[in-house]
Amino acid sequence: MLVGIDLGTTHSLIGVYGPDGPRLIPNALGEFLTPSAISVDPDGTVLVGRAARDRLVTQPGNSVAAFKRWMGTPRETRLGKKSFRPEELSALVLRSLVADAEAHLGEKITEAVISVPAYFGDAQRKATRAAGELAGLRVERLINEPTAAALAYGLQERLSGSTFIVLDLGGGTFDVSILEIFDGVMQVHASAGDNHLGGEDFLELMLQACCADWQLKPESLAPPLRAQLLSKLERAKRQLTGKGDVAIEAEIDGQTREWRLGSERFEALAEPLVQRLRQPIERAMRDAKLRPDQLNEILLVGGASRMPVVARLVARMLGRLPMRHVDPDQAIALGACVAAGMKARDAALEEIVMTDVCPYTLGVEISRRDADGRITPGVFSPIIERNCSVPVSRAETYQPMQANQTLLELNVFQGESPLVANNIRLGQLQIKLPPKREPTDNIVEVRFTYDVNGVLQVEATVLSTGGKHELILQQNAGVLTQAEIRSRLDSLAALKVHPRDHQENLALIARADRLYAESLGATREQVQQWLVQFIAELDRQDMASIARHRQDFSAALDALEASFDE
Repeated sequence: MLVGIDLGTTHSLIGVYGPDGPRLIPNALGEFLTPSAISVDPDGTVLVGRAARDRLVTQPGNSVAAFKRWMGTPRETRLGKKSFRPEELSALVLRSLVADAEAHLGEKITEAVISVPAYFGDAQRKATRAAGELAGLRVERLINEPTAAALAYGLQERLSGSTFIVLDLGGGTFDVSILEIFDGVMQVHASAGDNHLGGEDFLELMLQACCADWQLKPESLAPPLRAQLLSKLERAKRQLTGKGDVAIEAEIDGQTREWRLGSERFEALAEPLVQRLRQPIERAMRDAKLRPDQLNEILLVGGASRMPVVARLVARMLGRLPMRHVDPDQAIALGACVAAGMKARDAALEEIVMTDVCPYTLGVEISRRDADGRITPGVFSPIIERNCSVPVSRAETYQPMQANQTLLELNVFQGESPLVANNIRLGQLQIKLPPKREPTDNIVEVRFTYDVNGVLQVEATVLSTGGKHELILQQNAGVLTQAEIRSRLDSLAALKVHPRDHQENLALIARADRLYAESLGATREQVQQWLVQFIAELDRQDMASIARHRQDFSAALDALEASFDE
């Protein structure tokens, strides 16, 4: 079975395309949104989802979230006795989603369409594919998140010639894509974005301001206190959408401190981030050679897009309010389901061709010799320019700098800087050359081929001999080799994961632990009393009685948390 998956920074979702269209599948807790968080028990057992997210407050050293931002890097996170790469953490989230979907559907899931930020580079896309493999999935397609959002809105069914812009502000990334529909083709004209701009950055900004007002240094906060503050600030950020003023309390050095934040101050604090939102929008419009009045529709998706400051910026820049009738948290997942239905050739879907663009310029490092014979190394030579329609194949020719040079080092980069020092290195290919007195007799043709999944192939041909060399980007420390994937697959398979039928109880206990850590005085004692009673009920192993107590306990915690928001 083929599913659609939104592998998000903050939350992840899974669904299928059925007779009634795209349909999301709830997890073991009955929720569509599974937090992209991992926690490890002292005995090495893994938790995924809501329970793991709540443990960020109570067990920050054994819990982690927002690891999507590290995809494509060699960064490792120590949880308990084991270190995890970002691909492995993402694979654990994917495995949890798939287990929930299989339990719900009663069918084995082997294939998936997974969404990625449009501005993800080569290493990040390869890392996402590796995460799918580690989760036991064949990744049929990586679909760019703005394109998925357009499918969720059904824009592929609009009149031919319609042009629209999709703005996707998630927990960790911001993507902009401009698309056009014509003659059964959904074509992306331009993409831009920022892989380190999202709701998490607005939250960090609030933490910095709160600590400044309390005359504290954020880096000096103990991990449990930092996690508590972030949890409370996240709740306050959501409340700001509907209120003009919010407040949080925290106990620091034995004293209870209060911090208040109004909408006007939040907007002033957020202004630098808002300005960063402008740049990708302006670049995409410029690359597509469009004016705002030439856009037929504006889509705003992603959970962080709910902030009023974002909608106001978009309205000011583009001259009208965006469409928002699809849940911004669910739009990308629903679109991934539609893409899965298209891949499976569902009869209910009209045949449509989806084209995309290469989000970055791709090229090689060269040296240039000026009129005085001086050589300047580290110059970037583009081969595929950004926003070329994919699949695309382009070739350029190069020659050695010296006579009788027998080795040519071809360093591949992505980026928009004229100097490779400011771009991202993807890998290196060493090409053996026959000795030639004239460098012009040793021409090398370098061909870049970039496919719809964002995979780059590099082929170099020595024209004098016909010898071919293909680049496999193994030198990129952010990309796992197939051998490493097989090894880590065995390691992940050996991990203990809490049984699905225990998730409701585990999530409730983790939530109570978090609220206990965030509370003081009589409230804290009350949470502790409820928790002790619930654990005692679990020990009796009476399923019907546990279900009743779980419902009552959950309702009590709901009421307590609602009182925090008042």
